[in-house]
Amino acid sequence: MRCVIARFPFELTKSGVLESMKAVKPEPITGDSVTIGRRQYPAKQVGEVITRQDRRDFSAGEVVRAMAHLGFTCRTLPKAAPARALSPFQQASAMLGTPLSV
Repeated sequence: MRCVIARFPFELTKSGVLESMKAVKPEPITGDSVTIGRRQYPAKQVGEVITRQDRRDFSAGEVVRAMAHLGFTCRTLPKAAPARALSPFQQASAMLGTPLSV
């Protein structure tokens, strides 16, 4: 499959990606990830290995899109919902350890 990552065209195959990632130890996952074989890799690590480019040159989304098109399972970390702000009364109650009244 032909794909463009960081403005450069690459000809990727599922077997080629499997072969490239075979001896690579997964790093801890902090964002988007790609499952290759039985291992789960950060998307940026996969992109760095298969393209031999610096991680700053491409986005995780580009790699996830290409890997999903090849048939790999990709996961994105959900965005955290903004915390609900407490009113001054609720904040004071929480600081005193008393139950909040609604």
